[in-house]
Amino acid sequence: MLSLAVRALPAAMLAAAVSASAPAQASAASREHERPTEASQPLAEANAALQVGEADKALALLDSLPPSGVSLAEASNLECRVRLTLEQWNAALAECQQAVRLDGENSGYHLWLARALGEKAGRASFLTAYSLAKRVRVEFEEAVRLDPRNAEALFDLGEFYQQAPGIVGGGIEKAQGVAAQLDKVDPARAHQLRGRIAEQQKDYDTAEREFKAAIAAGAHPASQWVSLAGFYRHRKRWTEMESAVHSAAAAAERDKRSSLALYDGATLLDETSRNPELAAKMLDDYLASPAKTEEAPAFVAHMRLARLKEQLGDATAANREQAAALALAHEYKPAQDLSRQETRR
Repeated sequence: MLSLAVRALPAAMLAAAVSASAPAQASAASREHERPTEASQPLAEANAALQVGEADKALALLDSLPPSGVSLAEASNLECRVRLTLEQWNAALAECQQAVRLDGENSGYHLWLARALGEKAGRASFLTAYSLAKRVRVEFEEAVRLDPRNAEALFDLGEFYQQAPGIVGGGIEKAQGVAAQLDKVDPARAHQLRGRIAEQQKDYDTAEREFKAAIAAGAHPASQWVSLAGFYRHRKRWTEMESAVHSAAAAAERDKRSSLALYDGATLLDETSRNPELAAKMLDDYLASPAKTEEAPAFVAHMRLARLKEQLGDATAANREQAAALALAHEYKPAQDLSRQETRR
């Protein structure tokens, strides 16, 4: 699950899938009214479990909360995010909608609702997806209205505008406007967005320059190296893609907060059937990192690593990784399916 914005709106509507996910950010107004409650500790523990990929633990903690109280919106948002990692799209959408109903002034809640709607749209018929795409835009726009400095929401909104057709509210000029807003909030993301705009316009020289400018501007450039690698993948510049992945891994080694780049770089290598040894090492390093994130759920990383280990001829390690995935998230269907396949062999 790459971290991901309008991840799954159909190709008929969007040019490509988008990554996105990060911890929800409350608007300034909602933060001013936050008060410690008896639910604060289990909510904090549930969020911590979500970040390290312990989906079962996170859901158990959320299930233990009282059915009423001031923290219900946060609990619903957290459950939505856990369900998204489990690829339970309908359940995730219901919880994100509930969070917004309970606290409509929270920028982060609207952001996550937009993401959940995007997942739903990607699995819907064209006409349903068309309707959902408009709702995605509205929720992204509301997230930015509530907190104009929410860099995650700005970037996701910019990618929506970049990819979506005008009939659902997209447009390159709108995306360029968001990039200008990002200049003041997160210059690295501003360059990334401009890179994607230029790539869509087939201005590949400008796109490459912008992705490289994002690396130079980034405080934690490992993820920007992965974006450059993704650009090279699209252009089938395989040697340069692998070099950029190596650079991402090196940057993540220097900056432990950038461990997500290890997962994303490994995913690029795996999906292009290149250097499975390096991909497996990067996933091993990610899983050993103290800075795992819901953007790359640990149980998904274990499953990807299981497939790589099997590909590399290490069946014992593959089985171990599969078991680790199920231990963290027994509801994760891909792990369940693989377990059934193994049982039938």
